[in-house]
Amino acid sequence: MQHVTRGLVRTPYYVLTGGLAIIFLYPMLWTAISSVSPQPGSAQVDGFGWGNYSTLAHYQAGVGTYLGNSVTISVLAVVFTLLASTLGGYAFARFKFPGKNLLFLVTLAILMVPYATLLIPLMIWLKALHLNNTLVGVALVLAVFQLPFATFMMRISFEAIPREIEEAALVDGCGSFSALRRILLHAVKPGLITVGLFAFLAAWNDFMVPLYLLSGKNQPLPLALVNMRQQVMGVIDYGATEAGVVVLTVPCVVLFLVLQRHYVRGFMSGALKG
Repeated sequence: MQHVTRGLVRTPYYVLTGGLAIIFLYPMLWTAISSVSPQPGSAQVDGFGWGNYSTLAHYQAGVGTYLGNSVTISVLAVVFTLLASTLGGYAFARFKFPGKNLLFLVTLAILMVPYATLLIPLMIWLKALHLNNTLVGVALVLAVFQLPFATFMMRISFEAIPREIEEAALVDGCGSFSALRRILLHAVKPGLITVGLFAFLAAWNDFMVPLYLLSGKNQPLPLALVNMRQQVMGVIDYGATEAGVVVLTVPCVVLFLVLQRHYVRGFMSGALKG
């Protein structure tokens, strides 16, 4: 009887979560099926097959080039974001210096600035550094936009770790940087994964920054996909577009599923403080 009652109580939960799962998964499933389905005006006009993916693969420099650009930009953005936010979050969490709270509030306030308004100054900055139309330059810009949230996440991750752990390492002869590298980085691993995942997804899917800063063979896949979808007389190749969306989606879904456990723990780290 108790088991039946518990099942009835949880039924609305299962219905709600199941309905939400269907709502979110249906567009992805529909896109995947449509990418191999026959469609007028596309390379796959008869029966199911890989014609749309063939069109995508042979577009201009080839999908491998554009996919490689996306991977390079995303990985570099993750590396830059993790390096800066880890050091910044550690400093905000562990050290006392004049204006610390004000500086942290200013850092968070950047989140309220529409990043499109910063692209022109950043273009001038990249040109001065001879990084215009380069993958490294775009990765730096995307990392800058991720730093406020990333620094906030890393600060609460470090603050959730008892100071006694770090103090014990300092007593044993470690310096602050050595304690960070040898001990604290392992303790804030969920926060690092959360920040890295956010930075990767933001860089992987970003369209506006590459649109302003990249051209030619340096384009990432989202920008190349938009340019490819137009056929003769402005007719849209929906088949190739859907194939490109699938290629863009699969790495994000796989990465999220693999890191989901750490991702949730990273968000919980601040709530578990104390």
